[in-house]
Amino acid sequence: MAAFCIRSGPCDFMVLPERLLVNERGKRYDENMKIPENVKRILSDLNTAGFEAYAVGGCVRDMLLGREPEDWDVTTNAKPQEVKKIFRRTIDTGIEHGTVTVMFGKTGYEITTYRVDGNYSDARHPDRVIFTPSLSEDLKRRDFTINAMAYSERDGLTDLFGGQKDLKEKTIRCVGNPDERFTEDALRILRAVRFSAQLGFSIEEATEEALKRHAPNLAHVSRERIFAELNKALLSDHPEKMRMITDTGMAPFIAESFEEIIPSEKIAGLPKEKYIRWAAAFRSSSAAALRNILRSLRSDNETLKRAVLLCGECKKSLPADKTEVRIRLSEIGPDRFDDLICLSREGFGTEPNAEEISAAEKNKKEVIADGECCSLSMLKFSGEDLIEAGIKPGPEVGKTLNRLFREVLNHPEYNTKEKLKSML
Repeated sequence: MAAFCIRSGPCDFMVLPERLLVNERGKRYDENMKIPENVKRILSDLNTAGFEAYAVGGCVRDMLLGREPEDWDVTTNAKPQEVKKIFRRTIDTGIEHGTVTVMFGKTGYEITTYRVDGNYSDARHPDRVIFTPSLSEDLKRRDFTINAMAYSERDGLTDLFGGQKDLKEKTIRCVGNPDERFTEDALRILRAVRFSAQLGFSIEEATEEALKRHAPNLAHVSRERIFAELNKALLSDHPEKMRMITDTGMAPFIAESFEEIIPSEKIAGLPKEKYIRWAAAFRSSSAAALRNILRSLRSDNETLKRAVLLCGECKKSLPADKTEVRIRLSEIGPDRFDDLICLSREGFGTEPNAEEISAAEKNKKEVIADGECCSLSMLKFSGEDLIEAGIKPGPEVGKTLNRLFREVLNHPEYNTKEKLKSML
């Protein structure tokens, strides 16, 4: 069967005819490339005004992979001010770099003018951008071949750097010279690892060698941006790909002790929650070391607090009976207890056997179902009750409540106002 060729560069994209439709200009396009109506409208309005326009970057990559794109970016030869004249509601989100956001309802779509970047003196941002009428020049500045494709139903697919071939071969490859790409923007070093983890792709040899050479440039990248990329990789289906961080020498330029990370395939079996996966990845580190790493990466407090707690807790044995369960629940709470069970079940921490895991889970459910006291707030005696019973207001009230609470953890039947009062 004959195949048609969609517009491309050095690496042609061959598509069987049954997947192709013919647009109003008589050009074939792929019916599986499903563009949302709002994006079609943006492309159409720009075309009607006499400009070129394409969906570009990650959304094109995801459509080709059969994935649902999270974001839709548009590139055009229209200048920002020309874009603003065409659309009613716009926001100048990055107009100095050629980007205008067009709003439809509460959803925004970034439209960026074709551009060529100037020098990157800070190894992160171009000192200036130069608008260009050439789509090929715009695509040439992008990071990886799989992100350097453009598509519209009117003109089909533009792939000048072999992006489709690399998608088929599951390869992350820089556009052009990898040394130049990583010198321009050091965050791309981590983005290569992140895309490898998210897509399950390998990194092409020349690109990987360049990663090693330019790893020190990560020192120029903000900790917040590094943390964001690490989270995306860690929450992916292939967190084991993060081994490249140590293999390529990046770890010392991310955070002190980061080489202690142990990204394994088993992490993919855990819930996609940042804190639980950070705890699993650094299970062999001390809780203090993980705290320092997350602090240096400007982690949000909730992720830091929970990950550090679990990192320490998973080194302890699971509670063997209900009394131990109540004590552990009083220390970490029901939700973190469930996380601990989850980590144990996937083989992290002390690696208890299946019977021990089931027993701990069963005891916890029964303690909760029976309403047994496992937090100070559940104690049937309050500070006011103590004062009424003759305890002088002050530190002694808190100390007495804690003593009573410890008794109740060991003897849940003691948790009645009469019994607690008699124990005074």
